[in-house]
Amino acid sequence: MTTHYIDITVKPDPESSAAQLLGALYDKLHLALVQYGLNDIGVSFPGYSMNPRNLGTALRLHGTDHALRQLTQADWLKGVRDHVRVTDITEVPDGASHRTVRRKQFKTSAERLRRRRMRRKGETAEQAARAIPSSIERQPNLPYVHVRSQSTGQPFCLFVTLGAPAADATPGKFNGYGLSETTTIPWF
Repeated sequence: MTTHYIDITVKPDPESSAAQLLGALYDKLHLALVQYGLNDIGVSFPGYSMNPRNLGTALRLHGTDHALRQLTQADWLKGVRDHVRVTDITEVPDGASHRTVRRKQFKTSAERLRRRRMRRKGETAEQAARAIPSSIERQPNLPYVHVRSQSTGQPFCLFVTLGAPAADATPGKFNGYGLSETTTIPWF
């Protein structure tokens, strides 16, 4: 159950945008969560906005006091510490609603899907084009953060969507990005 939180806010920087710094911060968090096997820490973005589409400048970490202390003792902020402001571990306010914060994946490139199909099924470009029309492409309309996969090293956009607010928490585990389809975090 997530009873405490830490806010980490990126500081304005003339050489890097807030989005770039948030991406670097999130990469560091992902690495720490995977490296230390922490599946009891969730994330949210207090500045999440659909109009304009933005995650804001803060990353909020949710967990128990013990889990957050374990993470902070790991010194995972090395390399970005000068670019962020970190609050102390604080109790979640009484009466906070809860919601899921999860990843949403999109089929954004028909060309990429065609190349994949050609490799997997041994089809020609023409056969793959007939099987995968350009109309399948979807334009994502969610806020996102640029991250790099720790397993493949490939950069990608991690699109973030919010579940509906709920009065009660749903306990469970979080993935290596601090996200979950079912486990909720306090939303305030």
